[in-house]
Amino acid sequence: MKTILITGAGKGIGRATALLAAKKGHHVIALSRNVSALQGIENLDAYSVDLAQQSSIKDVVLQLEKVTIDALINNAGLLTNTPVHDSSFDLFEHIYKVNVFGLAELTRQLLPQISPQGHVVNISSMGGVQGSAKFPGLSIYSSSKGAVITLTELWAEEFKETGPRFNALALGAVQTQMLADAFPGFKAPVDAEEFATYLLHFALTGHQYYNGKTLQVSSSTP
Repeated sequence: MKTILITGAGKGIGRATALLAAKKGHHVIALSRNVSALQGIENLDAYSVDLAQQSSIKDVVLQLEKVTIDALINNAGLLTNTPVHDSSFDLFEHIYKVNVFGLAELTRQLLPQISPQGHVVNISSMGGVQGSAKFPGLSIYSSSKGAVITLTELWAEEFKETGPRFNALALGAVQTQMLADAFPGFKAPVDAEEFATYLLHFALTGHQYYNGKTLQVSSSTP
């Protein structure tokens, strides 16, 4: 059994993946701002963290300093559907703090505890893939997810001789509350529980075949 750390585990894809991994007997470290829905679950330890705050990240890493991590799933993220003329410096900063800066800082601080044979999976978006279909209102979100892809490629290069391995999954639409809030009435073809099965399998096995890659997980074209 493996030790799997999942961010954004309080709801949506993160929660579904954490529950599935725990059910299969893995040791799950679930990080979320609100951990009330994660208490009392067998094989799962929940820790509260705010990825927009460097001090919060430092505090949770100190609590985990004796843990060896086999898979880190950087799933936490914020989605905003905001036209550029309605956006602001503060909104850009808020989204980037979680989607990019928090992801990068948590990964950086956890690196000494990630197994050399381990796997870091960064959850990106099809909107962050160059040449993919783009949608109005997603300039903040999609550009932040593009940054995640580039970080993944660079980290894989830095650690290619020593491990761990780094890959990204660029997701199409998955039915979560975050998606519903941003796009009321839209129905995605895949729900969080269905995707969790794929994500967990990839986190545990994908590094055997990929490093520094972004896999496009979407049934739509282009």
